[in-house]
Amino acid sequence: MKHRNSIFALTFLSCSLSLSACSKEKAPETKENTKTEAKEEDKGTPLFNGKDLAGWKIVGGNGQYKIEGDCIVGFGENIRGNTFLRTEKTYKDFELTFEFKFDHLKGNSGVMFRANQKPSEDGNGRVFGYQCEGDNTKRGWTAGLYDEARRGWLYPTKGKTEAEVELAKKFTKQGNEKFNWEGWNTIKIRCKGNHIQTWLNGEKRVDFVDKDEKHDTREGFIGLQVHGGKSFQARWKNIVLKELK
Repeated sequence: MKHRNSIFALTFLSCSLSLSACSKEKAPETKENTKTEAKEEDKGTPLFNGKDLAGWKIVGGNGQYKIEGDCIVGFGENIRGNTFLRTEKTYKDFELTFEFKFDHLKGNSGVMFRANQKPSEDGNGRVFGYQCEGDNTKRGWTAGLYDEARRGWLYPTKGKTEAEVELAKKFTKQGNEKFNWEGWNTIKIRCKGNHIQTWLNGEKRVDFVDKDEKHDTREGFIGLQVHGGKSFQARWKNIVLKELK
């Protein structure tokens, strides 16, 4: 009888240890776990790792880029041609958010998106495509929509009709009210199909549907611009992209 009890006890102990080990190997999936994972995905993916420019490359002119703390700084003097620090990857539908500030107001800037390069023998072809403006003047068109090396201003436009002139005035007024000239600005770009939207410090700036099938670019890289000119310095941080399905 004692012998049978001992065997039963050992068997029970062995099963208990096996069950304990299995429970440690894989926790059961719960609704809370799934929600946590979804929230992490919703945050998007940082495009800048905070350490180096892995995943980026410089194209275009002779502007320069460096890292200072958690920022990418674009700068230059006597800059020949627009210069872009572009992602090596390309993106289709997404929400891109970033923080931006001018260190001085001597040069214009912008962020390219769904951008491409024209073919060239040296591989450094002209960058073209959509650009979210960074305006260093009191025109105040930051977060406006420009088509680099193609159609020019898409929203607002430089049209001469009464409606176009009135829209440009309102855009300028809003831009000067919302833009922080001495500090950081948060900009968001959303692309879904041919629908493009932008926000500046939480206020919508652009809501544009591109009906031009010839120029309606649906995929391309992200690019931080150092504009050609006598002098430029600005910086970007917290560059995060969330792909849309």
